[in-house]
Amino acid sequence: MQIVTMHDRWEAYRGESTDAKDLIFTLKRSSLIQLKTKLDVFLAGNTKENVCDFKVKGSWLERSCIVYAGESNNIVAQMHKKHTVQSVLIGKDQFMVTVYPNVDYAFIVALIVILDEINDDEKEE
Repeated sequence: MQIVTMHDRWEAYRGESTDAKDLIFTLKRSSLIQLKTKLDVFLAGNTKENVCDFKVKGSWLERSCIVYAGESNNIVAQMHKKHTVQSVLIGKDQFMVTVYPNVDYAFIVALIVILDEINDDEKEE
């Protein structure tokens, strides 16, 4: 999967392609100023982007996010920080992800990769 980053907008493509026909989804910030993570996800067929297909809310710094179906309260995946002896001693974050039935695991993993990239970019600023 190829992820293309633009200002406050990320696009995920099949394979190494960046052709419009290979676009899987677009993710963008709900607003420019955010204390918590709020991202809208638009599947490739949703070209008008009036209403998002998925919404991500939470705090990436706390490794706690929820993925909702569209503008609803229907949860499709949840991520939370896992506290273990190893994570405390080594200082390496671990987290658990719960993916609900009939949800594409690869899609959720792609969202997590982008969230991690967003967090890394914010640390560098």
